[in-house]
Amino acid sequence: MSGNGNNFLNCYSHGFARAAVAIPEVRVADPEFNTAQTLALMQQAADGGALLVAFPELGLSAYTCDDLFHQQALLESCVAGLGEIAAVSGQLPLAAVVGVPLRFNGLLFNCAAVVAQGRILGIVPKSFQPNYREYYEQRYFASGYAAYWNEVELCGQTRIPFGSQLLFRTPAQPWLVFHVEICEDLWVPIPPSSYAALAGATVLVNLSASNATVAKAEYRRELVDNQSARCMAAYIYSASGYGESTTDLAWDGHGMIYENGVQLAEAERFRYGSQLITADIDLERLIHDRTQQNSFAQSVQHHTQLLAGFRSIEVSLPVPPGQRLDLQRRIERFPYIPADLAHRGERCREIYEIQVQGLVKRLRAMHSDKVVIGVSGGLDSTQGLLVCCRAMDVMRLPRANILAYTLPGFGTSERTLQQARVLMQAVGVSAHEIDIRDACMQMFRNIGHPYASGQPVYDTSFENVQAGERTSLLFRLANQLHAPVVGTSDLSELALGWCTYGVGDQMAHYHVNASVPKTLIQHLIRWVAESNLLGGELASLLQDVLATRISPELIPGEQNHQPVQRTEGVTGPYELQDFNLYYLLRFGYAPEKVAYLAWAAWRDRTSGEWPDIPQNLRHQYTLAEIKHWLKVFVRRFFEQTQYKRSCIANAPKVGSGGSLSPRGDYRAPSDSQAAAWLASVERIPAD
Repeated sequence: MSGNGNNFLNCYSHGFARAAVAIPEVRVADPEFNTAQTLALMQQAADGGALLVAFPELGLSAYTCDDLFHQQALLESCVAGLGEIAAVSGQLPLAAVVGVPLRFNGLLFNCAAVVAQGRILGIVPKSFQPNYREYYEQRYFASGYAAYWNEVELCGQTRIPFGSQLLFRTPAQPWLVFHVEICEDLWVPIPPSSYAALAGATVLVNLSASNATVAKAEYRRELVDNQSARCMAAYIYSASGYGESTTDLAWDGHGMIYENGVQLAEAERFRYGSQLITADIDLERLIHDRTQQNSFAQSVQHHTQLLAGFRSIEVSLPVPPGQRLDLQRRIERFPYIPADLAHRGERCREIYEIQVQGLVKRLRAMHSDKVVIGVSGGLDSTQGLLVCCRAMDVMRLPRANILAYTLPGFGTSERTLQQARVLMQAVGVSAHEIDIRDACMQMFRNIGHPYASGQPVYDTSFENVQAGERTSLLFRLANQLHAPVVGTSDLSELALGWCTYGVGDQMAHYHVNASVPKTLIQHLIRWVAESNLLGGELASLLQDVLATRISPELIPGEQNHQPVQRTEGVTGPYELQDFNLYYLLRFGYAPEKVAYLAWAAWRDRTSGEWPDIPQNLRHQYTLAEIKHWLKVFVRRFFEQTQYKRSCIANAPKVGSGGSLSPRGDYRAPSDSQAAAWLASVERIPAD
């Protein structure tokens, strides 16, 4: 990866590769016309910065030629068209995969030809010929398995690699390794691309001619989706479109690009004319997932003898390194928040149920029918209290068994104190209030802190005495009342080390929020409020909680409005730090790439997007701001605070974004250095 100068603003510098699916208008048995359409779309793909473009099955002849495939004139014209395409490819910085009927040694094959650099780099024959229902391919074509040779001569070239076990590698973008299969090859129990992925292919290309029938498009999506996910690869699918014969069939031109089970782009079906779709594939993500999921390596080990038969072909394509090339994919600002509006409510409910089930199981294992929880009137304790309420409902216990305590101290604002009081009353728990200031003053006197003698010294000891007093009090109450303490610290705080170690909010008998980041907690509370799940009065209160400044409230200040301390002034904006956490933890990206993704997500975003996010949460960040807060994050996360995470209480994992449990997703030394990550940060340009 390069982070210097304009290279930083080029998606290819961050492990991406742009791929295209071309669906040209065709004329049946007119290779000259079809060649011209192919060349036009190749030029369009190259102009758009694509490194790879895939065309439909038998696109130079059209798929629906039937017995015309036995005509010498048609086959010769297709070869001439392929030769012209190969020659023109020498002027374009991409590789094209085109479908063409080719005859070798008296056998006719349904082929995909890979052309680039002015040459035919390889020819892949179709392995499986459907001969059922509307398909009669065995009438015309031999299976690729019938070929006993592995090189052919064509268009004046010799020793062209031939076979289904070809991998095409691009040294300029070394993680771009693509393999080609044809239509039915995907529909069999073990597609050839499955073995290709194990052999190292990160991009799987399918040239298809799948005709249109009712509901078939959804089945195609499922096939491509599942194959890309199972192989941890990108899958590029191009199907025949307008111009194919409609004697007995219709054609919808269904093109798709998927990446590890996520759709990146889809063509407009039933379009009357040619079209091109593009998408940027995150090759680094695919490599990371394969490396991390060791069952992929086990599969490679299981098939080593078969995989040894794959051949690699170099595709020397130039990657544009010195120009800006913006990313052509949406990067969500809030990766932990469900982006699908149609299913967001269902996802939120699922998150609640994971938290609730974790707590219910723990309470039953402890033979406890009560819990102790501290309620501050802020985000985390509010979410924790809602989870406790649901847990009591599931266990068919009264909510009065939730022993809730608000513990005002020197920095508690009247706003949050009142919110805590109203919240406890609204949900029907056993509400208590204990002022901790006298106990803290005694501790100040015991340790000789200046505040005990009237000096306004608000140092770390001043803050942690209060945090420690609250936790100590909750634990002693738990002993007395025979009920466990439910912790409320969230994933974002654990990542940044924004919690008091030991006798502090880092500790509890059981945590419910420990793998839920701050931005997701905000959204869960907003969802409860807007869904009116707990009544209108509580909905209004929850909106007030969401509008309250995030603060530890440990330093005296304004009592009647917002807390004086601003957590985000020290740790950085949680929306940005949660973004950094997701990509560093889930994918292990270098800070340079994380910054690039953040820049793509947070720059120039109009307020019309994310209409369900309140206006006060629609921010923009410059690259300089992104770099500054990323540096804060990597220093705190990798060098300063792992010791706090190495001994956190039990908590259920919630999302695929990971958790920081030392027993689950994340194991790291407590005394590591952040030098490598900080060096990566320094390579990020300031603007």
